[in-house]
Amino acid sequence: AGIGLFVGEYLRLCGEGFDIERLADLLDEHDLVLADIEVVRVWNEPGAATEMRERFEATAWELADRFGCRYLQAIGPTLGGGIAETAAPFAALCDRAAEHGLLVGLEFLPFTDLVTPADVMAVVEAADRPNGGVCVDIWHHARGANDLEMIRAIPIDRVMAVQMSDGPRVPEIDDYLQDCLRSRVPPGRGEMDAAGFVALLLDAGYRGPFSLEVCSETGWAAARQHVQSCGDGMRAVLAQARASPAGGGAPARIDRGVSS
Repeated sequence: AGIGLFVGEYLRLCGEGFDIERLADLLDEHDLVLADIEVVRVWNEPGAATEMRERFEATAWELADRFGCRYLQAIGPTLGGGIAETAAPFAALCDRAAEHGLLVGLEFLPFTDLVTPADVMAVVEAADRPNGGVCVDIWHHARGANDLEMIRAIPIDRVMAVQMSDGPRVPEIDDYLQDCLRSRVPPGRGEMDAAGFVALLLDAGYRGPFSLEVCSETGWAAARQHVQSCGDGMRAVLAQARASPAGGGAPARIDRGVSS
């Protein structure tokens, strides 16, 4: 029912003559909503990165206002700053996002300063904003702390988004970032127990949308088939998770036009 959009790709397309009205036409043509906007940093980093962050954020507000988006993805700094230094800018980002009706999810990423779910929850709690919470991504869970107790420890009303993919448990590429951009497979086609992960979240009371983020170097050689395979895999994982004792037969919830 909905898609997410990477601001960087949208701006690249705009540089080639694309515009917001063309996006609106495409969404209408395919009966979709623009649900998620990715991604803004919560920290001004030196040089050109600051200008890019500000441009991404301004574009996110434009998209949110035009399409009534649900959610904004945020990532932390890579400057070696502590949790205390990240909480204030995250709170400020949440306040700005609230003016545009957006929830904000801060993602734990092993290649940033916020490596684990516990790191992100510490920032979220210190920021203490009602629209600020955690993005739970199965890839960064499985390849990072791989600690389900950290996932269970997140209050369910602070889980703002869930991003699903799958892949091998052992990295295929030594560089973490490159591996996560090239090696993902559709949910249920890898070794990360996607159904068990979804069942855990359903059992905890999560009723928001599940997003697919299946970055794949090989998948885009046949994009249509890749996307179809991702959708089919996710629907199968949801069915399996809901049928499990942990999933409890939990139904989908419609949230601003986005169905899980």
